[in-house]
Amino acid sequence: MDGEGGMGAPGFRFYPTEEELIAFYLKHKIQGTTRLLQHIDRVIPQLHVYDFYPWDLPQYAGECCQGDLEQWFFFIPRQKKEARGGRPCRLTSSGYWKATGSPNTVYSWNNRAIGIKRTMVFYNGRAPSGTKTKWKMNEYKAFKEEPSLNTTHKPELLMEELSLCRVYVKSNSLRAFDRRPSGVASVN
Repeated sequence: MDGEGGMGAPGFRFYPTEEELIAFYLKHKIQGTTRLLQHIDRVIPQLHVYDFYPWDLPQYAGECCQGDLEQWFFFIPRQKKEARGGRPCRLTSSGYWKATGSPNTVYSWNNRAIGIKRTMVFYNGRAPSGTKTKWKMNEYKAFKEEPSLNTTHKPELLMEELSLCRVYVKSNSLRAFDRRPSGVASVN
């Protein structure tokens, strides 16, 4: 990275895999790995993303994503309502994030289930008559331990303190983080 907190050397781009987001960044942040926290906080800041319009989020991105025109990463602390067993509030002052489909399991390189990913789309206005935008978010949560095949989505297996999100603008091309590894089926 360059000394000014920007993108760094020409050709450098912060483009972590889903496995890196969960197994390295999210787990170390939740576990409070002291020697890594300062680095992780500079790369991925903690922010209540639901307090902002998605198009305002890039200005709060970590130093590796400053100037990136495609994707930005944030840790989202668990909301008080969610901590008491309720659903998270995903409303902004003029829109809302709507989950699309069921959560998908995220796998490591050796096909171990390490977390879940939920995809959301931002809508302007109020439900149910909001207008869909091109803004999307992938929200990741890590498993406390490797779940068995038939219990992958049980909430008690998730590390709930924080989630990590990738905010991006939908493009018409398929990006690496949009693709599922070959041989791994979706678990719904």
